[in-house]
Formats: sequence, structure tokens, C-alpha cells
Amino acid sequence: QVQLQESGPGLVKPSQTLSLTCTVSGGSIATRYYYWSWIRQLPGKGLEWIGYITWSGSTYYNPSLKSRTSISGDTSKNQFTLQLSSVTPEDTAVYYCARAHYSSWYQGDDRREYDYWGQGTQVTVSS
Repeated sequence: QVQLQESGPGLVKPSQTLSLTCTVSGGSIATRYYYWSWIRQLPGKGLEWIGYITWSGSTYYNPSLKSRTSISGDTSKNQFTLQLSSVTPEDTAVYYCARAHYSSWYQGDDRREYDYWGQGTQVTVSS
């Protein structure tokens, strides 16, 4: 059974960088052919895919967030990390990490694309 757990600050000031870590247990982030994603749910809206890192360390980002997003992985700790820079109150959301097999992944914003999720963590951007 794969488990994912998000961690990081729940409150970030505007213009700062949001940093979250997803710790994975029960499976390796280097296992072929999985994508390890960050997704968020803005208040009153649907899911928004932020980006993913693959089993080989390649990354791919939502074009609308690409300029502010960086995802990295640490296989020794079996973790992957999201950094979102220059945040504004519009980045306030519940942030999730999740796993998808490459054959199931489409646009990243449908829960059915993923087989395992973290429980989510609320991040508020406010001064």
C-alpha cells in the first residue's frame, strides 16, 4: 500500500516562496513508470494540476504556472518537493501530492488519473 504525506507551512506571506514536501512510503519514487504530481484545489473550484516529476527525474509543469514552479525529487529520502514562487492570495488552496501511472495520466486534473493521494494540506497566502 503506497502512502503519500504532504508537509510544509500552512501560512505563507505574499511574494514569498511556497515550499511543500511529499513523503512517500510503501513504494519508491524511482519505480518505473509513475508520475508524482502536485495538484491543488482553489476555494470553490475544481482541481488544478501544478506539475509532476517522473520516475527518472524529468519534470513537466502546467504552462500557466511554469514560470513560478519547481519540482524536485530525493530518492534517498523517497520525497519530492514543490516550490511555488512569488505567491499571491490567489494561490491559497488545498495542495495535494498524488501518484499516476503514465498510461492513466491525461491532463492531471481528474482524480481518476491517480491511484494514490495524500490527504492534502491547506496553504493560505496572507500577510
